[in-house]
Amino acid sequence: MNIEIKDAYALTGGEIGRHSIYITKDTISGIDRKPSGFKAEKTIDGTDRLVIPGLINAHTHSYMAPLRNIADDMPFMDWLLKGVEPVENKMTGEDAYWGAMLAMAEMISCGTTTFNDMQMHVHMTTKAAKESGMRAVICRGLVGDRYDREDRRIKEAFEEMPDADGTNGRLTFMLGPHAPYSAGFDYLRGVVDVAKENGLGIHIHLAESATEIENLKNDKGLTAIEYADKAGCFDVPCIAAHCVKVTASDMALLASKNVSVVTNPASNMKLGNGFAPVPEMMQAGINVCLGTDGAASNNSLNMFREMGLLTLIHKGTHDTPVCIGAAEALKMATENGARALGLENTGKIETGFKADLAIININTPSMVPANNMLSSLTYSANGSEVDTTIVDGEILMEGRELKTIDLERVIHEVSGMMERLKA
Repeated sequence: MNIEIKDAYALTGGEIGRHSIYITKDTISGIDRKPSGFKAEKTIDGTDRLVIPGLINAHTHSYMAPLRNIADDMPFMDWLLKGVEPVENKMTGEDAYWGAMLAMAEMISCGTTTFNDMQMHVHMTTKAAKESGMRAVICRGLVGDRYDREDRRIKEAFEEMPDADGTNGRLTFMLGPHAPYSAGFDYLRGVVDVAKENGLGIHIHLAESATEIENLKNDKGLTAIEYADKAGCFDVPCIAAHCVKVTASDMALLASKNVSVVTNPASNMKLGNGFAPVPEMMQAGINVCLGTDGAASNNSLNMFREMGLLTLIHKGTHDTPVCIGAAEALKMATENGARALGLENTGKIETGFKADLAIININTPSMVPANNMLSSLTYSANGSEVDTTIVDGEILMEGRELKTIDLERVIHEVSGMMERLKA
């Protein structure tokens, strides 16, 4: 479909101004200048609207959306082993599908167009993503001690990849070794070899908690970052989630190996793991992007909430109001996430880029008055202001109405599922 967004406020080149945006099929084909021969099949009135690049959730576990609020106010390992895993282990593939659909409904409603997902149920997240229309990077979670070329989980990761056929590139894949405490050194080395052979990247949890760091120091004499590097994880494109407990030398290593770090402020605070040294990472030259983590540890998949927390946390911990600004937070949630995921033609509103956009109603109480719309995205917006979400030129939500997901059905299925899983 050819779409014209007429005379809207739009974020282009780091600044907000009035623009008309032309979309031809899946691509932004013009800004202000109508492409030759362009005929709009749909025109969106941009009055009282602000168009921004679709937000990119660079680390989550979509199938866990139904597990929100089941293990709150617990220490990290108790939360994982006593709260989440007993319920998670009962989930069937169909449960994971409905969980992922719930997550995608929430993300689309909050202007997220792309997510990087570590999941455990082969085919289910990809099935949900295809039906929802979202852009996604899918990573089968991998755990093990000794690597075996016949490893079931790695085989499942590759069995899932043909599911991306017919999605116009909306679905791509990485390998997802879970963490140093669940993937042994030999296993990690094997996964990296497979990634190299197949031109894939690595998505892994690193340096998330003090317990993880202490155990690795005692057992291997290494930090989590040193351990992952020694295993070869940084010899391929790598996304490291969390990186809360890192040293100056860890950060220098991450920067030298071009590792992208995903900070997850709400999740890290909720589990008492602390604050990633994001300003120091930025100063070291690390590509820092933003994620929510799963709803079991965040309770929300709202990237606007995450942007606000990111800026406020570091202003507070660093005793300065000029630490991380609104523009930097938005860049982490868009451009930096696109770079981390290898999606070089997303994350910006530019001619030739994919038409992944969120359209915000600025005539809502939280956005009025329009003193500084860029600041309002981080400090004022809560996600409910998103009116329309577009991915690959396809409208997934308009007028707050989801177009590709039957929300009533999803709520019914998830509610029944959780009654069974908690029994």
